[in-house]
Amino acid sequence: MLLQDRLKNYRLILASASPRRRELLASCDIDFTLAEKFECEECYPADLEAERVAEYLSQLKSEAYPQALTEGDILLTADTVVIAGGEILGKPKDRADAERILQTLSGATHKVVTGVTLRTTTQRISFSAESLVTFRLLENEEIAYYIEKYHPMDKAGAYGIQEWIGYVGIERIEGSFYNVMGLPVQRLYVELQRLIKNL
Repeated sequence: MLLQDRLKNYRLILASASPRRRELLASCDIDFTLAEKFECEECYPADLEAERVAEYLSQLKSEAYPQALTEGDILLTADTVVIAGGEILGKPKDRADAERILQTLSGATHKVVTGVTLRTTTQRISFSAESLVTFRLLENEEIAYYIEKYHPMDKAGAYGIQEWIGYVGIERIEGSFYNVMGLPVQRLYVELQRLIKNL
């Protein structure tokens, strides 16, 4: 049986403000309900390994969800981090910060990790997916053009792989392209199947 048929007896709640995650989930032909926006302070322990931060934050968001889950609810939360040289590059604070981040990524390979948590009244599954992304050496004018036209201030690592800079700047990807967009949909599909079988 297809996952979308199995999910007819459940309510999948996407607790994310990311339009990319909504688009990716919808592209899997999976029906979902979009959660109302809620506050979550995205803090993590200073000694937490960078590769584990995204999964930790996805769990934090799940715990911060203000509505009580009822039987048949499946809550989906996620977080994506960009890691370069062991440093987590978050969303840029301003234009200068976006330029600094993209200069760091230029001509180098970085890691993108998306953490996902699925929670019901009785179960919780958390996992993360990693992708390696290699940029060619970007010209200063290209970085300036991208920031000016695409305003990537809401994106971890100051870029969207599905935008202009991804088309012209990325030489190679190892791992899931969709993970870099913000949701490892193939892995999510498999984990949702596993979760429902155990409900």
